[in-house]
Amino acid sequence: MQVSKALGQDEQNQCLPHKELETVELTLLLEGIYRYYGVDFRNYALPFIKRRIWNRMQAEQVKTISGLQELVLRCPAIMDRLFEDFSINVTEMFRDPSFFLAFRTKVVPFLRNCPSIKIWHAGCSTGEEVYSMAILLHEEGLYERTTIYATDMNTNVLGYAQNGEFPLRKMQLYTKNYLAAGGARAFSEYYTARQKKAAFHSFLARNIVFSKHNLAVDRSFNEFHVIICRNVMIYFNKLLQNRVHHLFHESLVQSGILGIGSKEGIKFMSITNFYEEVDPFERLYRKIQ
Repeated sequence: MQVSKALGQDEQNQCLPHKELETVELTLLLEGIYRYYGVDFRNYALPFIKRRIWNRMQAEQVKTISGLQELVLRCPAIMDRLFEDFSINVTEMFRDPSFFLAFRTKVVPFLRNCPSIKIWHAGCSTGEEVYSMAILLHEEGLYERTTIYATDMNTNVLGYAQNGEFPLRKMQLYTKNYLAAGGARAFSEYYTARQKKAAFHSFLARNIVFSKHNLAVDRSFNEFHVIICRNVMIYFNKLLQNRVHHLFHESLVQSGILGIGSKEGIKFMSITNFYEEVDPFERLYRKIQ
């Protein structure tokens, strides 16, 4: 029997419109994931979350968000797949070379005055930008007194990052990025070709600490001279963006440097007046209070 025939006219009039019902279902799904798995996506940007959920619904062949919720809560393997959908793993070595060039010229002079240096790469994904920073600091003579903390909520990508092996086919692009970022050596000095992989030399990972950390729920765990979190917060709503910015502000030493993505900014955040611009185009800021 069709629903339209099963319901009386008054009951039909009280049914939620499709978009309103979808919002309720989405809220219940994210709340269920948080309560059952302890992973919080409730304050991610709605368009991003919707796209990933629709893709997972198609892959799992379910027609409603409620149907996906039942699968996710009853089958951890499906939750794992949805978690991977929600993870943001877009990166490359020396991505946006002008950012790394600005870091060389405007941040490195500040770091030279530090007896020891602590850098946090938040949302490090598969680690390409972390190894890029290690190379830059090595060339500037600062790496031996630096510890880089590379964190992500996804343990799978952290394992990939720890291996320090990236597709050999990407080395041409990465070499181009490296040179544009101020690199003056042969980029191939930093890795060994192994079949289809470029294995980066182990000394680059010597001072990198890889660890799981979820920006949505976890607290500050150290005090840093530099925090890099690029093109991650574009996937958060304003509430979560402000939470993360306060976390970063709390975690920076006085005069510490914050580097964020080219599509992000602090202009309309609650911490705007706590920083001064180091390079407005490359989104580099110095903590002043």
